[in-house]
Amino acid sequence: MQRLLISGIGILVLALIVAGPAVCGTVPLSTNSISGVHVADDSVAAGNNRFAFDLFRHLAADPAHAGDNLFFSPYSISSALAITCEGARGATADEIGAVLHLPTNETLRREGFAAIDAGLNRGSGNYTLRTANALWAEKTYSFLPEYIETAARWYGANVTNLDFIENPEGSRETINRWVEEKTEEKIRDLLPPGSIDSMTRLVITNAIYFKGTWVEQFDANETTKEEFQVGPGKTVTVAMMHGNAVYPYAETEALQVLEMPYAHGNETELAMLVLLPGGENLTAAEEALDAERLAGLQDSLVPQNVRVFFPKFTLETGYPLPGALAAMGMPTAFAGDADLSGMDGTKDLFITGVFHKAFVDVNEEGTEAAAATGVIGGRGATPVFRADHPFVFLIVEKDSGAILFMGRVVNPGGA
Repeated sequence: MQRLLISGIGILVLALIVAGPAVCGTVPLSTNSISGVHVADDSVAAGNNRFAFDLFRHLAADPAHAGDNLFFSPYSISSALAITCEGARGATADEIGAVLHLPTNETLRREGFAAIDAGLNRGSGNYTLRTANALWAEKTYSFLPEYIETAARWYGANVTNLDFIENPEGSRETINRWVEEKTEEKIRDLLPPGSIDSMTRLVITNAIYFKGTWVEQFDANETTKEEFQVGPGKTVTVAMMHGNAVYPYAETEALQVLEMPYAHGNETELAMLVLLPGGENLTAAEEALDAERLAGLQDSLVPQNVRVFFPKFTLETGYPLPGALAAMGMPTAFAGDADLSGMDGTKDLFITGVFHKAFVDVNEEGTEAAAATGVIGGRGATPVFRADHPFVFLIVEKDSGAILFMGRVVNPGGA
């Protein structure tokens, strides 16, 4: 049995490796709002955000990640797997589409990804934001022209032929170099040794990179060493940034919600949305990770003067995702009975691995990387937003409403 390898990279970089047709996914019709943008629930952005919430909950509930920081790019994973889904048929396509919440309408799905990619790659003098897809094919293996054309036309994923059979290690290094280049060398060795071998036939990669400055930058001279509560009676010392400016802000009995915009001029708007629970328990923040609840919180954001205390942090994460994706509802793609015949006309291919790496650095100037809720806050005395205990954060592209990066910070100084 031949194997299909596909990879993807995201936020600051993330990567994944995967190896009359059914339609990719079903999404009910309604609307929600992310970052002040009302998003149709049958859109690519809405599906991406639902997948983001689902994957976050799955990773957060995994005992292997208990007490860990989390960070990933849902859009990077969605992009790579959407290209995979274009070549899937039958139950394989149904499962991938359902897990990703992809629009069932082919035109809506393809035009949706193309439009978001075009927006992300529009370019700006105020920030750096880009995403890229690519196909890497075994040079002696025949793929269907229509699949190659679809990947190139709608996802910008052009094909490069490599010698997986005779030179798997050299091929792996070539792909990893592409990843490093697209992510300003923030993501290295995306594909680990042994991930590509002589049976690999295709690798699909997606990379997304973001570097932006805050509209309201923090004064580095005001940054001080302070305690961050990581657990009951347990603290660590972190570099805490201090600011006092007008931000979109809201609060409930259980949460404070702060939106910190990035400088954008007249280009695509991006912002970090931070959900800070009242106590050190993250439950209130994680329960808000739902399209409707997050939309309600964000709709309640009101610009007001806020005193902000926010830790500097750098996160580097990596996740092998086959187990998570299979548990979330797409096991067939990883099995011998997978149907990826839309790629090559056979049923010989299946996904052999999915790797995801991500990086984010948050400091006084802004964010390099590549990662939403609030219900009505009071206006009166200046609120204080002191992020000295675990919180959830998202980086959102406001034109489409798509969540590009997402994570939680349990310990700013640790993994």
